[in-house]
Amino acid sequence: MESLENLVNSINGLVWGPPMLVLILGTGLVLMLMLKFMPLTRIGTGFALMWRGRAKGDSDTGEISPFQALMTCLAATVGTGNIAGVATAIFLGGPGALFWMWCTALVGMATKYCEVVLAVHYREKDDRGEHVGGPMYAIKNGLGKKWLWLGGAFAIFGGFAGFGIGNMVQVNSMAHALETTFSVPLWATGLVTMVVVGLVILGGIRRIGKVAASLVPFMCVAYLIAAAVVLVVNASAIPDAFALIFTHAFSPAAATGGFAGAAVIAAIRFGVARGIFSNEAGLGTAGIAQAAGTTSSPVRSGMIGMLGTFIDTLIVCTMTGLAIICSGVWTSGQSGAALSAAAFESAMPGVGGAILTIALVVFAFTTILGWSYFGEKCWEYLVGTKSILPFRIIWVLAVPFGAVAQLDFAWLLADTLNGLMAIPNLLSLLLLSPVVVKLTRDYFART
Repeated sequence: MESLENLVNSINGLVWGPPMLVLILGTGLVLMLMLKFMPLTRIGTGFALMWRGRAKGDSDTGEISPFQALMTCLAATVGTGNIAGVATAIFLGGPGALFWMWCTALVGMATKYCEVVLAVHYREKDDRGEHVGGPMYAIKNGLGKKWLWLGGAFAIFGGFAGFGIGNMVQVNSMAHALETTFSVPLWATGLVTMVVVGLVILGGIRRIGKVAASLVPFMCVAYLIAAAVVLVVNASAIPDAFALIFTHAFSPAAATGGFAGAAVIAAIRFGVARGIFSNEAGLGTAGIAQAAGTTSSPVRSGMIGMLGTFIDTLIVCTMTGLAIICSGVWTSGQSGAALSAAAFESAMPGVGGAILTIALVVFAFTTILGWSYFGEKCWEYLVGTKSILPFRIIWVLAVPFGAVAQLDFAWLLADTLNGLMAIPNLLSLLLLSPVVVKLTRDYFART
């Protein structure tokens, strides 16, 4: 077992090492340049389309509304990464890590736009008459038979990664947070979560979409209000916080208090890696949900889909990061969710930690729902629709196991597979980028 863990550790170091981070940022930058910065200049258009996309149009085809599709994506991405991931990035890379998270999000908007455009453009109907799409279908229908192995590789990585990153790791975080804050037994969290998750996902993407559309906007707004309270209490520290972020993005952060110090490369590495972990730009998951959305235009879907990165990282992660830095707890030596909890507790003594725990629970729960759909579509691509019901049952049964198990190795393996998903997706994005550019140009020529 130890040798297997060492092997996976080595692979993880390569997967999330500098070459991969350069590939992800580089691909996003290339796509942004090819699109002439359209994802940034059309953010307002994206929000307008999202608002109009709350209902299905007469000429649109799909299973859920574009708004529900975006909320399903956000359900999967707004999770422990926004609370524990941001805190870990700052703990390991210093305040400068937040700057590199922003950079990842800005170029990641182009990446996510292209992922969604291709997923919708190359989507197909399965034998149940439902729309399916994502990187594997874009590779299959866009690149041809000789590239089928690449789509299969993505589906295998995604099909297994989901059980860790989108299921057991999430419920484990929920269970330990509830045990620490409210003394809820781990097994109780596991059983209750299993029942609720089962009730939702056994209803398929339509039920997931409805739950996500109801829960995600509420949870995001409530969390942002709580984070804003922390910033209001520490308002005088906000200018210094921004100074720290920009200074330490390009110069080492010295050791201070319980903070061990960090080189610039650490700020870049952990800022980019945790940013990708949070918003999933480059991993290809957004296209899987958006392909089920009702639409007659891949470009419209793309502009709605790219907002996931903007909301997740440039809004939610930024608020978490600023709360941690402004409150001064980033030098305490704490890491992960405990560091975020310390920031909230410092501004709201007695209730801050409880508020953060509730936020973590809701974020993690919705991530389990969103990732269940991603994993399901990966297995459907590999095995067919006959895999759907067995997958849902296994997914639900994995929940209580994740709540009580020691998941150090599962986290490592899932994190590695999560990173490996990016390789086939990024290759297909670069190879099919001329298709995205043409579709985008034609769309704006008509509007």
